[in-house]
Amino acid sequence: MYCENCGMVVSDNNNFCPNCGVKVKKTILKCENCGTDVKEYDTVCDNCGKVIEREKYKQSEGSSTSEASPVYTSANGTNTSQNTNANKKQKSKVVAGILGVLVGPFGVHRFYLGYIGIGIVQLILTFLTCGISSLWGFIEGILILCGVGITEDADGVPLSDN
Repeated sequence: MYCENCGMVVSDNNNFCPNCGVKVKKTILKCENCGTDVKEYDTVCDNCGKVIEREKYKQSEGSSTSEASPVYTSANGTNTSQNTNANKKQKSKVVAGILGVLVGPFGVHRFYLGYIGIGIVQLILTFLTCGISSLWGFIEGILILCGVGITEDADGVPLSDN
């Protein structure tokens, strides 16, 4: 399997790219004949024996050369390009933790990390409970600083130690 960010080979049992640290999305492929899940490296379906056509090449739009990128079909039927470039910047664990400790009752640390829904819930609960639920955000801030609680943002990018 390959990292979508840097293109490096990542072993099947790794969740993060050892080169750039981006979370690896494990694409589940389906046999076109019987619909059984097949592994990325399989050449023949274990269930029905049909040869798996691994790559379906699609001409790059706006390109006059014959350069093509492989397109795979995932389990939910959407096409995913193996060479997509998801340059997502890492968010700081220290900033998220301090936001959680100082203004955690208002869910600011959750908004910072991209967890908008949970941030809204924390904000509403703080007002509905007259501040009793404010401990939730405070404790999350401490856990983030300790590296125990939230270790990645909503996009799955690991938090940096800066």
